[in-house]
Amino acid sequence: MTAPLLSSKAGTLRALEPHVTRARILPQASFTVAQWRADTDAAIALVETTLGCDGPLIVRSSARNEDGPAVSMAGAFASILDVRGAAAVRDATREVIASYGPDPDDDDAVLIQPMLQDVAFSGVAFTHDPTTGAPYRVLSLQRGSDTTAVTAGTDAGETFVVAAGRREAPEDLLPILDLLEELERLIPDQPLDIEFAVCGDEGAPHLYLLQARPLVLSITNAAMPRDDHAKILDKIATRIADGQRAHPYLRGRSTVYGVMPDWNPAEIIGTRPRPLALSLYRDLLTDRTWAYQRHNYGYRNLRSFPLLQSFAGQPYVDVRLSFNSFIPGDLDEGIADRLVDHYIDRLVQAPRLHDKIEFEIVFSCYTLDLPERIKVLEQAGFSGRERKALQRSLRTLTNRVIEQKRGLWRLDAQKIDILGQRHDTVAASDLTPLERIYWLLEDCKRYGTLPFAGLARAGFIAVQMLRSLVATGVFSQADYDGFMRSVDTVSGQFSRDLVRLDRSSFLSRYGHLRPGTYDIRSPRYDERPDLYLGDRDRGIGPEHGGDFGLSLAQMRALRSLLARHKLSVDVVELMEFLHAGIEMREYAKFVFSRNLSDAMAIFADWGKSLGFSAEDLSYANIGVVTELNACTDDPSEVIGHSIEQGRRRYAETLRVWLPPVITDPRQVYGFQVSESEPNFVTQREVTGPVVQLRPGETRTTGLEGAIVFIPSADPGYDWLFSHAIGGLVTAFGGANSHMAIRAGELQLPAVIGAGEVIFERWAKAQRLHIDCAGRRIERIS
Repeated sequence: MTAPLLSSKAGTLRALEPHVTRARILPQASFTVAQWRADTDAAIALVETTLGCDGPLIVRSSARNEDGPAVSMAGAFASILDVRGAAAVRDATREVIASYGPDPDDDDAVLIQPMLQDVAFSGVAFTHDPTTGAPYRVLSLQRGSDTTAVTAGTDAGETFVVAAGRREAPEDLLPILDLLEELERLIPDQPLDIEFAVCGDEGAPHLYLLQARPLVLSITNAAMPRDDHAKILDKIATRIADGQRAHPYLRGRSTVYGVMPDWNPAEIIGTRPRPLALSLYRDLLTDRTWAYQRHNYGYRNLRSFPLLQSFAGQPYVDVRLSFNSFIPGDLDEGIADRLVDHYIDRLVQAPRLHDKIEFEIVFSCYTLDLPERIKVLEQAGFSGRERKALQRSLRTLTNRVIEQKRGLWRLDAQKIDILGQRHDTVAASDLTPLERIYWLLEDCKRYGTLPFAGLARAGFIAVQMLRSLVATGVFSQADYDGFMRSVDTVSGQFSRDLVRLDRSSFLSRYGHLRPGTYDIRSPRYDERPDLYLGDRDRGIGPEHGGDFGLSLAQMRALRSLLARHKLSVDVVELMEFLHAGIEMREYAKFVFSRNLSDAMAIFADWGKSLGFSAEDLSYANIGVVTELNACTDDPSEVIGHSIEQGRRRYAETLRVWLPPVITDPRQVYGFQVSESEPNFVTQREVTGPVVQLRPGETRTTGLEGAIVFIPSADPGYDWLFSHAIGGLVTAFGGANSHMAIRAGELQLPAVIGAGEVIFERWAKAQRLHIDCAGRRIERIS
């Protein structure tokens, strides 16, 4: 094959037809705009002779500026379906040519083919991940006869990711993988983007290649050699298989891994955090602090077990560890063993619950409706005696937390106050920058994240107890909502102070905050106030929700329930705990984040004096601070070496795509993308105001620099790209949708297919920060 196989849409299909054996290519009639204008009747006659005009036919674009190596123009021009008769062919051709614009090129062409019948499913497939260039087969498909649904992004459809050379995919998708392998052999060293359709019944399906074109990758994300990629995946799969074996110090026969259970790294640092952020999160919370706190609060002793596993730099919670840590320490070993297995089985059966394990799977505290909720364990084979034993243990544990005078949450609240005092001491000292970083972080662990972990547990117990008040009929939903409005959290104070305080006073209190709490590249509020606060005028802010009071009937009912359930507080003490538990969790994070933020700011300034930017330092491991604080090595060399290692490892992090819940090592090589898992496009970041466009709405003002929310990844929103928008978020659409392709070409930070629930939640924000590389979205205001 000496002639190039890739050219125009029509030319590529014509060139591939003699060589492709893994799929069928439909016959075609094509002609240029010049030929159409010179002799329209001859063009129609060509269609009649080649295909017949009775149809049904599809009239497609084949413009010169489509399907190129630098830009695909995916979905930019018209395709007319179900065309029947010569007159309809004539009209459809005119419509396609009109879509090229007022002055089409004479060599632009029109492609006409038979329209497929009995389509079982159709879609788009890439030979590489378009965002990172990693050798993943990315298949987005739609069941049914609509062959445009995937590229239009009007429906979530199904998306599968399979590593090159692997076959961990449903049986009916294996022919598509074979086709991609064949096309790579025919067109080597060129990432490809194809459209396909499968017709016929399950007994005799036929695969059709509808289009093949270059897959546009950014220069920085050149395709990664598949052998190098395979070695990375093999290491991860081996580590998961090893981790799923029985462990003598753990209950439960196996484990699964997830990015959102328990301490939820996906939300806090993202699924692809920079090395500094990951090492900070592990050092401050998930290596030791998490287990120390759980044990203090009466749960099993998991000290020395790190909660997070790093799979090529992507943080995953070992869920067996998490479930073990929610078992009361005094519970019988046999019951504990079976409970952990039951919890894991529940998560495997319903992985969508991975961000709700404490509400939907685990029993981790006593509540007023626990005797009713715990009955579900009967179906799992737990006897009445075993269920009562669990209830007793949870009651004892919960009483230790909520007890009025000596409740564990009170001790943790006192430690938070100590942290503020020690922070000021360090700030006023003559310590070197290195020493200040070291002690800010050490104090943060002992007096910040450790009590924060305890107060976070108290906050969860408080919310669970509140929910049980609704379940038992003491509260209505309106009462629940009224109580939550009465809680005075840092977030509420922030909103009020934002408009009530002058900028200097506001920044004095909140200036240490940054959208990415663990990201050194994320500017603090006091470093970039205009970016975060804009030109807000002082005025009347949102009022506090007011006090909440119980009726006499509610007090009597609650007093009776507390006595019956043998909880160690009275009504007033319980209400105090409910308020404090929720408020103190946020306050503790607010306080400890000052130590963390200041430590990162000092690290950035010190690093700058050594010749390193914040971008450089984001690749370092925070362990260099501890190392340098106890040696005489050259800081530039130690930090530089850590940065070099971090850059190399992070390049691998970006090119690994894993599911949010891993239940089997084989999922490292292939999996179906969860409907609730958004597609992050590009490796870029953006902070900007939110603008939501309703279906059919267009506007020309207020778009510059904005993060625009639209319902679907439909080509009809292409006009947005003529405005200098900062980012894009869609409710629906897959990794192969039109908007995903266009955003990738333009290197526009985008989140495609966020799902309706997440989409609506984010759309209510005023300003957002999107970190596509870290696969993270932060609400600024």
